[in-house]
Amino acid sequence: TQGNLFEPGDTPHSNMQFLVFCAATIRAVHKYAPLLRAAIATASNDHRLGANEAPPAIISIFLGQQLSDVFTQISEKGKATSSKESGTLRLGVDSIPALPKHAGDRNRTSPFAFTGNKFEFRAVGSNQSIAGPATVLNTILAESLDYIADKLAGVGRSRAALSDAVQALLADIMKEHGAVVFNGDGYSDEWHKEAEFERGLPNLRTTADALPAFATESAEALFSKYAVYSKAELHAVYEVALEQYNMSINVESNLVQEMAQTIILPAAARYAGELAASIVAIKEAGVDADNSVLTEVVAQIDALKAGIASVAAAKADAPEDAQAEADHNRDAVLPAMLEVRAAADALEGLVSDDLWPLPTYQEMLWLR
Repeated sequence: TQGNLFEPGDTPHSNMQFLVFCAATIRAVHKYAPLLRAAIATASNDHRLGANEAPPAIISIFLGQQLSDVFTQISEKGKATSSKESGTLRLGVDSIPALPKHAGDRNRTSPFAFTGNKFEFRAVGSNQSIAGPATVLNTILAESLDYIADKLAGVGRSRAALSDAVQALLADIMKEHGAVVFNGDGYSDEWHKEAEFERGLPNLRTTADALPAFATESAEALFSKYAVYSKAELHAVYEVALEQYNMSINVESNLVQEMAQTIILPAAARYAGELAASIVAIKEAGVDADNSVLTEVVAQIDALKAGIASVAAAKADAPEDAQAEADHNRDAVLPAMLEVRAAADALEGLVSDDLWPLPTYQEMLWLR
């Protein structure tokens, strides 16, 4: 048996098998990044990607210092001649000996990271089946290995000839696809600009942006070549994903309307009534009353009503075509829902706690 093909060993620079499979993965992820993004595209994952330790929607690969150095040598010098040492980790406590430190290190902001002896595709949503992303990963890696095999098919059987051919091929792969390797902070604004304008990496922020990757001729050719999906089957995958996205947004927008109309609006109106009554009573007592809070509450109630109306209007304008509906949900329905949320958040900070019917952010974070 071959064992783990992604085990670098103590000297990754001389491990030809590992370097080939690692380079094949780099090529596959760079060339087919839109398909990988489409495989993890859901309405809920759109909220997650780029937030709360989840990686951004930009598909990139984290290799770590040791492997990045090896592939930089290959790209710049034509071959790698050394690997960085792992070193030790000192904890600053005399009673605890120095611990071995892995040379690969880690990066929680990377969607596709090498972690010692494997790649982790971290952008998959927690409520997703891994079947879809695994299917895409296996297919694109098969194509990449197929490409490498074809390139090496005419090489002689001697180890020296094979080694020279592999090194030259790896250098070509890294020059063409090395832009996908990024070891920095995936959350930074600088990375988003660099990825788009300097490296040409796609940033498909939403499901509506990502799913059309399944409907391209290149995707159809890829999955048909390896008998994974026929053209009709791939189109079915695309259509089902669109339907799930549109259905999720429809359910969420219905809930937003209902909660705003039947829970938040009555509570805010009740509080406005109490404020108005208090102001009247204070004035009747001959004391000046500040009505600025009431004015703000009424303004946010009006904003909430306007947001509810915007959601209803956006939903009423939804087109029949599934992709057009997804685009419409992205461009019209979701922004309208955010209008409702903005007004609701403002009212939460104004309405008396004893009248507010929902758990507040403060209670969810700190008190309960």
